[in-house]
Amino acid sequence: MLVELAVHDLGVISHANLVLGAGMTALTGETGAGKTLVVQAVQLLMGGRADPAMVRAGAVEAVVEGRFVQADGSERVLRRVIPAAGRSRAYVDGGMASAAELAELGSGLVDLHGQHQHQSLLRARTQREALDRWGGIDVRPLAAARDELRALTENLTALGGDARARAQEIDLLRYQVDEIASAKLDDPDELSWIAEREDLLADAASVLADGHAARQALAGDEGAIDKLGAAAALLASRKAFAPVSDRLGAIAAELDDTAAQLRGVLETIEDDPQALADIRARHQLLRELTRKYADTLGDVCAFGAQAAERLSQLERHTELAAELEGGIDAAQRHVEAEAHVVAAARRAAAPGLAAAVGEHLSSLALAGGTLEVSVTGDAPSDGVELLFSANRGTPPGPLSKVASGGELARVMLALRLVLTAGPSTLVFDEVDAGIGGETAVAVGQALASLASQHQVLVVTHLPQVAAFAHHQVAVRKTDDGNAVASDLVAVTGTDRVSELARMLAGQPAWASGRQHATELLEVAAAARGGTPQ
Repeated sequence: MLVELAVHDLGVISHANLVLGAGMTALTGETGAGKTLVVQAVQLLMGGRADPAMVRAGAVEAVVEGRFVQADGSERVLRRVIPAAGRSRAYVDGGMASAAELAELGSGLVDLHGQHQHQSLLRARTQREALDRWGGIDVRPLAAARDELRALTENLTALGGDARARAQEIDLLRYQVDEIASAKLDDPDELSWIAEREDLLADAASVLADGHAARQALAGDEGAIDKLGAAAALLASRKAFAPVSDRLGAIAAELDDTAAQLRGVLETIEDDPQALADIRARHQLLRELTRKYADTLGDVCAFGAQAAERLSQLERHTELAAELEGGIDAAQRHVEAEAHVVAAARRAAAPGLAAAVGEHLSSLALAGGTLEVSVTGDAPSDGVELLFSANRGTPPGPLSKVASGGELARVMLALRLVLTAGPSTLVFDEVDAGIGGETAVAVGQALASLASQHQVLVVTHLPQVAAFAHHQVAVRKTDDGNAVASDLVAVTGTDRVSELARMLAGQPAWASGRQHATELLEVAAAARGGTPQ
């Protein structure tokens, strides 16, 4: 729903800020006051064409902003800037956007009905979806059947159809699978320790020499253990040195254990050139595998498993292809069956939709008009198009091409009365072109009825239509002798009576006109089950 519209320097509107509510809002004012500029402002927010000529004389740029509240309660703020010279700019929630992005977003927020081109019901896809919704036609089984057919076709394509390409891929996969399998990658962490093992073997001779020298210094003849033992023996017979002697003995025992530990470590170290060569070759192989296939050995194993599976598929190509082709044939028959179901349902529903819309045409000053819903094309007959004729005896043609601005707006109103779905905000311009009297009352009632499910904005010059609105905004023009400016003013109570009296008689102060306006508001309020505002 459009909750706020701000317009700056657009045409005769210098500055206007309009806060909108739910229900129906009528935009009224003298001819030339700028009523249609409000619709034009909304159209710009929907990505409509921007023209520098729209900019108010003497202004640098025109700016239009709209704040929308979506069904989930979230807000979107759209902004359009039209400079007097240069390209227009668009923004969504403060971020830069293109006019195309505004149009895409706006199509779900607002529908414009009248002389403007932003009308979702004129799009072929929307007309098709409208017929499906009206007829309760479930197209999901057809979509599911098409998805199944698409998946099977893609699987067959992926299986490989060219014999030469398939043979080349088989050779490559066999090499990759054999190379990975022959590496016997049992430990995914092997790379983390094999480098340490290689370094140890590469320096084995030097490590052994240092280790044996250290052990000789500890446990060899005249080594540290022997010298500690001799010192302890010299002090053992002297009572005064007993604590020192005991301590030396303990140290000697600790050194003896250390020497034994050193001997154990030395026994694990190999000075084996062949073992070094083998581990270097292994390390190089692992590095080559991770360079070619994946970053880690675990991922290399996963690649090998996938390659093996793909190899199995290719080697069983004839068998698998036959299975897939059989599945494709069955899926194609399923799609065709579902398509015929949808086509039959669409053809059966089309007259009903046309008749339902036709019931509203006569009350909307289109008594001689006829609407047909054309369903063409092979099953599922996606060629759904609304055809219209304004006069009896005239063959109906595409709605978007044969209807005038006013006729188009009223046909769209009739469609909206039948099809409740669509954007939350509907804007009608020229809906009352060429009508009056009872027909104007019928149009007002129709718009008010539509406003029970949508926010409706209508530009009107007819008091019978304006009276049915829940809210009314008057577009007022002033001329200070130098420039003309228009403002948007919400009118309620006696101000609204005055505005309706102006529309009725051209003189808001005339008692007869005010009496008629008051009665009109009361009748309209009673018809829509409310009270005059």
